[in-house]
Amino acid sequence: MALPADTHVHSEYSWDTGGPDSAAAGTMERTCQRAVQIGLPAVVFTEHLDFVGWVADPGDEVDHVRKLIDPDGMLVPPPLDVDGYLESVERCRNGFPGLQILTGVEFGQPHLDEEAAARVLDVSKLDRVNGSLHTLVVDGHRHEPSTLYRRWPADKVIWEYVAEVPRMVGGSDTFEVLTHIDYAVRYWPVQEAGPFDPRRFEDGFRQAMRALADSGRALEMNVGGPLRPWIPQWWSEEGGQAITFGSDAHEPRALANNFPEAMAMVEHFGFRPGRRPADFWTR
Repeated sequence: MALPADTHVHSEYSWDTGGPDSAAAGTMERTCQRAVQIGLPAVVFTEHLDFVGWVADPGDEVDHVRKLIDPDGMLVPPPLDVDGYLESVERCRNGFPGLQILTGVEFGQPHLDEEAAARVLDVSKLDRVNGSLHTLVVDGHRHEPSTLYRRWPADKVIWEYVAEVPRMVGGSDTFEVLTHIDYAVRYWPVQEAGPFDPRRFEDGFRQAMRALADSGRALEMNVGGPLRPWIPQWWSEEGGQAITFGSDAHEPRALANNFPEAMAMVEHFGFRPGRRPADFWTR
């Protein structure tokens, strides 16, 4: 079976890639070269669209991230260079005519920042808008799950995260796809809390999926971390009708990683490909 589009990819226009001067940077051109090399038919460059900073993770020692931390300990992402990004897309479309290159953003916390986004660009003009829940508001500040695990019991972080998903779905209609619903699980503190058991949080995840399914939107099968078969299983059981595939690649070598395995997994739960590579897989 042919590979679908990778619909969650970052280039040098995402603040957390290190930029074009980084040796491993996910520059758009290098990523397109990689796509052609592995036979990927289409790629969607979904650059980070963030507007409000969050409490920095003290354990984050990546140079290009550390320099964004202000004196108050807040990580403040720079604005997306929309014009530069769109110009780069056009250059790559001309340079790689056999590869379908689509525009997009990964909009962080869209239910909180829709007005700010509208002042920067019209996201409806993009080919794909992914919505991401990266932070939760606690005591007036935004926190990533990685910092909340230092503040709260591990179980509370997961419950608060999945409880925010329906609020995000109900509070924004600008995004088409919910990305990495397991984002908080990525940082689960195994040393302190033991292995993560999704069954303990099944009701919360199912409620979040149900809210997304009821809105008619798609769930991303994010392959940037371990493949979790409970995600497509519960999504299908809660009425989810559409899935996309996203590597969350921040460098070219991560593009479309684990796609064959992910495709087989979602097919098992009744999802089938559309006519075009970037189409949703549907039931």
